[in-house]
Amino acid sequence: MTESCDILISGGGIAGLTAAAAFGAAGFDVICVDPTPPVTERDVEGSDMRTTAFLQPAQMLLEQCGLWARLSDHAAPLQIMRIVDAGGELPEPRIVRDFNAADLSDLPFGWNLPNWLLRREIVACLADLPNVDFRPGTGTSTLFTRQAEARVGLSDGTRVRCKLVLAADGRSSPMRDAAGINVHTTRYGQKALAFAVTHPIAHQNVSTEIHRSGGPFTLVPLPDWQGSPSSAIVWMERGPKAVELSKLDPAEFEAAMTERSCGLFGPLKLASRRTIWPIISQSADRLSGERIALMAEAAHVVPPIGAQGLNMSLGDLRCLLDLATARAEGLGDQEMLDTYHKARIRDIELRVKGIDLLNRASMVEARPLRDMRAAGLNALYSMAPVRKTLMQMGLGVR
Repeated sequence: MTESCDILISGGGIAGLTAAAAFGAAGFDVICVDPTPPVTERDVEGSDMRTTAFLQPAQMLLEQCGLWARLSDHAAPLQIMRIVDAGGELPEPRIVRDFNAADLSDLPFGWNLPNWLLRREIVACLADLPNVDFRPGTGTSTLFTRQAEARVGLSDGTRVRCKLVLAADGRSSPMRDAAGINVHTTRYGQKALAFAVTHPIAHQNVSTEIHRSGGPFTLVPLPDWQGSPSSAIVWMERGPKAVELSKLDPAEFEAAMTERSCGLFGPLKLASRRTIWPIISQSADRLSGERIALMAEAAHVVPPIGAQGLNMSLGDLRCLLDLATARAEGLGDQEMLDTYHKARIRDIELRVKGIDLLNRASMVEARPLRDMRAAGLNALYSMAPVRKTLMQMGLGVR
């Protein structure tokens, strides 16, 4: 059986689903496939307990494609980004620096939402778009391209003819491999624990990133949970320690995470399952091939620092959407895809390298190196012009 569409999206994660909504809202005929059906409930096996902070440019894209109306009531605003160095002898703050969104605009830096909820709401949005066909439980298996079109084989035996294949199918992207595009991967020996907590001291819309060793411990605001202030936590550690932490009973784990948080929000209480995943950095040699564009983790993977991961992905999407709508007759042709690669590759390379350096600095164990990190943090972030420039770069604005 052979079908046709304008765009075939391989991958039904947050980025792939958002791409389907954006291109569908723009009037393109879209088929989106993923071999794993999305888990859209909070407290079930397989749910994604990570969260996504949509920065200002990403929020504008979500509004443009009709998603923000579904998401805004569930979002926690991020007004202040706080960096804490706690690398001294005891786990307590010794340097604290705040980045306040009010220094740039009247809007927060961004808004934080749970990934399981994002999947639920985006899937519901796709159901209302008649030109979008989302097929959970179906994956991509083969790719054959010519100058005029691409032909994609699906795991259910269907063949799809399209003008553009959008690979949003993760760090082990089958479509990227089929297109023969190489990637470079850095492994840090780290893992990240992701979960939600409640705490007695309100977060006041402050996202807090605490550096000691092993990687950052980040608390990102969530809406209140069962009447108590709540945050999402990403706790990065060297692999063996992260696994050891994941196996602690809840009371021991709560004591350990409260200590690691420097007690800034009072005693932390688990409010969800704990999930764990490996930390890598990865980038593709090219962002495009014949009739195929790479985006999101098929194109780049970074450690979860500074809310850059998905926002880089939505930067990819925004660029592709602008190119596609500006010249719909040339959808997926070589000129469009070469322009996409040139427009995005430099920014991606800089962000991948920058986050790599930040992560390595956050991992240091030796006290003298931690002291050097604290001194550098204090000097760098104390200069107002530098602080403003860093905020603008983090948001992806000038």
